Amino acid sequence: MNRHVGKRLVKYALGFKKNILIALLLLTVAVTAELSGPFIAKRMIDVHILGIEYPWYESDQGEDVVQYDGGWYKRSDHFENNEAKGEEARILQIGRDYYFIDEPIAFDGERSINENTLTIEKDGQRQSYGASEISNEELLAFYQPQIEPMIWLIALYFGLLVFASFFEYGQGLLLQTSANRIIQKMRTDVYAQIQRLHINYFDNLPAGKVVARITNDTEAIRELYVTVLATFFTSIFYMTGIFVALFLLDVKLAFITLTIVPLLFVWIIVYRKYASKFNKVIRTRVSDINAMINESIQGMSIIRAFKRQQMTEREFEELNDSHFTYQNKLLHLNSLMSHNLVNILRNISFVALIWYFGGASLTSSAVISLGVLYAFVDYLNRLFQPVTNMVNQLANLEQALVAADRVFELLDEEGEDVADGIFPRYEGNVSFDHVSFAYKEDEYVLKNLSFEAKKGQTIALVGHTGSGKSSIMNLLFRFYDNQKGTISIDGKNIQDIKKQELRQHMAIVLQDPFLFTGTIASNVSLDDPSISREKVEKALNDVGADQLLRSLPNGYDEPVIEKGSTLSSGQRQLISFARALAFDPAVLILDEATSTVDTETEMIIQDALDILKKGRTTFIIAHRLSTIREADQILVLHQGEIVERGDHDQLMQKKGRYFQMYQLQQGKKIEQAV
Repeated sequence: MNRHVGKRLVKYALGFKKNILIALLLLTVAVTAELSGPFIAKRMIDVHILGIEYPWYESDQGEDVVQYDGGWYKRSDHFENNEAKGEEARILQIGRDYYFIDEPIAFDGERSINENTLTIEKDGQRQSYGASEISNEELLAFYQPQIEPMIWLIALYFGLLVFASFFEYGQGLLLQTSANRIIQKMRTDVYAQIQRLHINYFDNLPAGKVVARITNDTEAIRELYVTVLATFFTSIFYMTGIFVALFLLDVKLAFITLTIVPLLFVWIIVYRKYASKFNKVIRTRVSDINAMINESIQGMSIIRAFKRQQMTEREFEELNDSHFTYQNKLLHLNSLMSHNLVNILRNISFVALIWYFGGASLTSSAVISLGVLYAFVDYLNRLFQPVTNMVNQLANLEQALVAADRVFELLDEEGEDVADGIFPRYEGNVSFDHVSFAYKEDEYVLKNLSFEAKKGQTIALVGHTGSGKSSIMNLLFRFYDNQKGTISIDGKNIQDIKKQELRQHMAIVLQDPFLFTGTIASNVSLDDPSISREKVEKALNDVGADQLLRSLPNGYDEPVIEKGSTLSSGQRQLISFARALAFDPAVLILDEATSTVDTETEMIIQDALDILKKGRTTFIIAHRLSTIREADQILVLHQGEIVERGDHDQLMQKKGRYFQMYQLQQGKKIEQAV
């Protein structure tokens, strides 16, 4: 990653930090409430169950007092600070039986019972006491004062679980809502960046790959925020809470268990080293597949006409096989380093626990209560659930980081800010002064062009394919900028005018007009609020569109699908003419606008052209030379240079290149007529 992906992903998240911080606060409360369970269980075991072996003292009859063998006894932890205590007694467990001793014990250790004598041995010392076995009814009586506190603890635990569930729901909702907002903003930024990019970016990158950046890659990043980061946040908080609890229970054991963290960290680094390579190839293949599918759909008629189905299938299969191969490599890596990792860490932890309790630390001076042991084992089991969750999300994490790198690569492309200002309408006096232009360095397609177009004039550009006609239009619209010379409008260099402001008063009609999904009317206005319905209908009527569109069921509200494929080429062309007229441009460009229509439609369009060109500077690129006879000036281009200029009559008198082209076209028409 060379675009500081992590920092930039965090920066996107900081835009919604309020919700994220509230979610993390709720998560902290939920984790705290949920992790209180083992502590509650520890208290129930150590205090209310095993606490029966606490010292008991003779006492007056009252609360928490138990009657036994004619006397009243209260456990030591139930006495008030200043409450008087009688003689001490003890209750000790041996096997499954309990025995009552009416005196204190000197020490505790290994216990044995022989008839009514209870013996305790420890470090070579031996002490015997008179003891009487307690019946089940008597034992229940001694436990009776503990039943109510235990019920309260159980109720507290279930209450905390319910409490935690509400907070868990709240944090999950806030985190995922924030994640969706983040990815919504990212997609908006990506789409806005596409509007800012130079035209040549799209010349060099298939549309399918651009679509993959906006859809597939951002969806992978959405998975990062919605699932991966939510899982990591939750797991880290959960693990932190567990480690805090472990340190409260036993510091030495907690330090032993803490070795899981560096092991997990090293494992993640190793995983990412290999997964990153695979994911980069996988994301690239997904883009290639999208690009090929898009290209195949666009060119389906050509594929079938030239019987290229099997060839395109083989090309697609190669991409698909490559994608499959690397997906399998990633799958093997995930299988090796997910559950295997958790099992290894789990086994290491339990081996350490067994060693600690079974050998090194189980001495007379370091005996750990059963409640602590239970709580520790419970927490240790709980610890591996977040570890498992984190490890299982490593694949999604790496996919998201690779996808984010690709998205940020697009966002880092040089673009231009979209200007919203209103630029005063210019007259339309266009001047090219010694203009040279190359798409690739030093490979000039236009060479030292100079000409002028006055307001209201019609300039025709003719020449063979590759002569530079469309390049002139690209420069005029500033889709590209010329390397040499100056292009000016009304005396002002167009490179000193913001591109969007320059184009406010320009319109273009292409040879193959592009229509958007919507209606005929919306394709004329392009949903510009300044263009009213009346203006739309007037533009359509003025260009003669009513003659071709009146037969449609919904008239000007007829639905238009992608590219207007349900309309004829003539209908699409008239709609694009109406669009240009509705925007009332100062400079109009017609790029072979009549070359794809039939003769009858061309006549309708020719009538509309007179209306369209009136008062505007018009540039016409035409192959049908008969359509430009009325042009004020005709520029004949050859290999990027102007080789002839003048009106139709002047050029015909010269009997040069234009004359030859015109005669050739007329000859073809004569032959066809014959």
